[in-house]
Amino acid sequence: MDQPSRGILPIVGSIAFLFAAPGLLGVFIPWYTTGWRMEAPLLGFEPARWLGGALILVGATVLLDSFARFAWQGRGTPAPIYPTTTLVVSGAYRYVRNPMYLAVMALIAGQGLLLGILPVLIYALAFGVVTHLFVLVYEEPTLRSAFGAQYEAYAAEVRRWLPRLTPWRGAVSSRPTPPA
Repeated sequence: MDQPSRGILPIVGSIAFLFAAPGLLGVFIPWYTTGWRMEAPLLGFEPARWLGGALILVGATVLLDSFARFAWQGRGTPAPIYPTTTLVVSGAYRYVRNPMYLAVMALIAGQGLLLGILPVLIYALAFGVVTHLFVLVYEEPTLRSAFGAQYEAYAAEVRRWLPRLTPWRGAVSSRPTPPA
């Protein structure tokens, strides 16, 4: 693809995918199933609502930042049909390898806690299990194939789901390493 089209397409593609995937799974499905009606706090514990609100705020912030990084730094999208041309290892990716998935799970769980609706929390857990399997079966092998030693070095230092306490400061080159 020529360079000028790589300028706007990642931005447009990322915005479209933001609505198509996280928007559907993390916002529309919880809204459709609950109508965002407020129930009694889970286990009668009112601070659960505050935790839910915090999870929504953090999840939305991390998700939007991660999508922007894919478009501007990675010059691609999170969508498998238009992947990044460079490995994104900045922002939340310095702490954990899958911040987008964790952000969507935080959005879903946050809604369950805020609204006091247990089935939404169960949906968040199911989302996490399915996402974990997707990462193991498709995403990580694809990244290893596309970025080779760069991804291996990154994966050796940054965990899949449990964030680091300090940011990873390793460097990867901006060009993918061809597989051996």
